[in-house]
Amino acid sequence: MSLQPVDFELLFGIAQWAIVFGSFVLLFLIVAMATSLPLYGAAGPGRVLAGMLRGFKEFASPSPRRVYAIASLTFKESIRKKALLVFVVFAVLFMFASWFMASPSDRPDMQVRNYVAFVFIAINMLVLPVVLLLSCWGLPEDIRIRSLHTVVTKPVRRNEVVLGRMLGFASVGTMILLIMSTVGFIWIQRQVSDNVELFCRVPVYAVAGPEGVKFLDRSGNPGTGVNVGDVIETRSFIEGGTRAAGIWTFPLDEQADTLKLESRFEAFRTFKGDMNRSIRVRYVLVNEEKSLKVPLPTFEVDEFGTNEMDVARKQTWTDEQTLEKKEVDIYDDLAVPSEDGRFGSLIVQVQCLDRAQYLGVSRGDFFIRLPDRSFTIGYIKAVIGVWLKVLIIVMSGVTASCFVKWPVATFLSFIVIIIGQVARGFLDKVLSGKQAGGGAAESVYRLLTHMNDTTALPANPLTTSIQLFDHALQHLLWMVKFIIPDLRSFGMSDWIARGFDVPWGGVMLPSIAITVGYFLPCVLLGYFSLSMRELEAK
Repeated sequence: MSLQPVDFELLFGIAQWAIVFGSFVLLFLIVAMATSLPLYGAAGPGRVLAGMLRGFKEFASPSPRRVYAIASLTFKESIRKKALLVFVVFAVLFMFASWFMASPSDRPDMQVRNYVAFVFIAINMLVLPVVLLLSCWGLPEDIRIRSLHTVVTKPVRRNEVVLGRMLGFASVGTMILLIMSTVGFIWIQRQVSDNVELFCRVPVYAVAGPEGVKFLDRSGNPGTGVNVGDVIETRSFIEGGTRAAGIWTFPLDEQADTLKLESRFEAFRTFKGDMNRSIRVRYVLVNEEKSLKVPLPTFEVDEFGTNEMDVARKQTWTDEQTLEKKEVDIYDDLAVPSEDGRFGSLIVQVQCLDRAQYLGVSRGDFFIRLPDRSFTIGYIKAVIGVWLKVLIIVMSGVTASCFVKWPVATFLSFIVIIIGQVARGFLDKVLSGKQAGGGAAESVYRLLTHMNDTTALPANPLTTSIQLFDHALQHLLWMVKFIIPDLRSFGMSDWIARGFDVPWGGVMLPSIAITVGYFLPCVLLGYFSLSMRELEAK
């Protein structure tokens, strides 16, 4: 399975963040004022506004010295709680990991994939729980033993307490992560065979569209790919021996004498055929405006590896109609002017030439390969992804500990990780209506009545009530989607494990934007929650 690149629009993300953040601030203000009326009477809304104004003034002039002091104490406290004992488990794992890993006789790409996956799984499973527990237990434990009272009675503002705690726990997580990732990098270098080269491909993917890849049907007309029942939903299939094709549009950001095309398609056979020969595939460079269709040499798909082809800038081919040999330049003749690429866009059609056979394709299966980058750079980017996840956990843990006790804070932070990384795809399916079987109530109804998820519900008052309930529940899920961060892009180790450089626009940028975007709401929520909390209560 290939990695599917996801485009991220920064300006749209900022606008969406501003709308959601402003909506929740307005909702909080309305609820606070409504709650203050029965408590303080007509003076309640004024007290709420005064409290918010005081908070904003404190945030406008924090003391870096006091924040650093609290962060330093938090760091020392974490070390004193034996947080670094996690290195013992980490060391044991690496001492015996080679006993259970792949042998040097395995395929080189599988060696690298296994070793990189093991290192980052070990780092995630050891660093994240430690940071989660530390950030969720810190403030509640200080309140329980009343050590926080000596802090808040001094000229230390509560926003500085929240900021200091976040900075201190983030420092502990950063130190643990740096040590583990350095040891893991050295371990990978030592475990990989000498004949295996470590590098990171730099792909240029096709311009994203509604379908990702456009298709021509068997008659050569615009259509969709064939569904052969493959479990990978992002992949469609091209029927062989017909005029069917998949169409990729690549942006050309720079000129080069040679373009390297790389693909990792999937072959689907309807009959056994010649097992010593794979399915034949052909690329066709197309410029419809100039009526140019330049076929490239046919090749056989490597069903368990990659297909690489170097395409020269000057192409000579025989016109099928006039039987004349012609020469074209990729950039001068075939490139289509576009706004996305500096030198235009290159349209490539992919055809399967064997009749009754099918070629599985997706947007991420085919790309232009730029000069490779160092494995070290890709590894550092993947470590940054784990570090950003550590910051998210620290912010959510400290914020939750400001208004609930540590068991509930731990549970809430754990839910953030599960929904943000594991269940986010399912949540998107439910909200988009693509999930078969409907919502929660409808799914329960189908289970109890043994009804298939593709069968239409009967028209009766019960099903109407079920659909109304699911519709109301969907609004709640929309709130969950906007509150809980999407952590799927933070798992950057999959890219380097498969030999790719971590993309900036589709992976690094959204991860950084999400982390920065959640900082301000977490600090504000933590500050106001800690300000309203009764510190004497255990």
